[in-house]
Amino acid sequence: MDEGRIHPSAVIHPDVRLASDVRVGAHAVIDGDVQLGEGCVVGPHVHLTGRTIIGSGNRFHAGCVIGDAPQDLKYQGQPTGLRIGDANTFREHVTIHRSNRMEEETVIGNGNYFMAGCHVGHNCQLGNQNMVAGGALLAGHVNLNHQAFISGNCLIHQFCRVGRLALMQGGSAISKDLPPFCVARGDNGISGLNTIGLRRAGISSADRLILRRCYHLLFRSGERLRVAAHQMLEQFPGHPLVVEWAEFALSTRRGLCSDRSRASLGNEAEA
Repeated sequence: MDEGRIHPSAVIHPDVRLASDVRVGAHAVIDGDVQLGEGCVVGPHVHLTGRTIIGSGNRFHAGCVIGDAPQDLKYQGQPTGLRIGDANTFREHVTIHRSNRMEEETVIGNGNYFMAGCHVGHNCQLGNQNMVAGGALLAGHVNLNHQAFISGNCLIHQFCRVGRLALMQGGSAISKDLPPFCVARGDNGISGLNTIGLRRAGISSADRLILRRCYHLLFRSGERLRVAAHQMLEQFPGHPLVVEWAEFALSTRRGLCSDRSRASLGNEAEA
């Protein structure tokens, strides 16, 4: 190994597969079933372990523990897996656990940003370009779609789903599914659309107005969930954002977080 890019105090198993330009900092530990792609940077005191496959351009800051065993009493020590895509950032002391069974991996997509001290549990499935802020905790089997923003100290119960471009306000907690495009507030509450996130994602004002109407149908019409979801599809046939939202609602097993403010749609007032 190149002493110029591998600190002499790092402990790297001879079976580890490193791309030629990977850099490893002081006192890092990388175990034998780990593979790192091009351009990865492993900071000091990082531990990479498990059957972990890591793509290119990922950066692991000091103290991260990536691929350790799941916190699951049913786990019996099998060589389970974690798969990480490209261009993710893991800030200080982030923990990501591998899966609890051989048939399924924990999966992290591309371009995600994990702030200091957050945790992603076993068997989670994360898409692309999500932001997980400091102290946020994702329990096992959570599904986080794309471009969601999980604020500081948020809690996501096991098996919950978070839709695309959803946002959780700081300190909020969910044990039900958070639909796409919505803002979570408090415990299992929703306080309107994530209008800022929609704008940043290039969603037009006309489409934001359609989503606002769908929000009223789904959460404020008084209709049952399945009826309201089908009404969305009937009113806006074939609209891709409406189809995405309706399919998410119709496929829920835990139920959806509910609207907590009939008086205002604070985050969508300028939709």
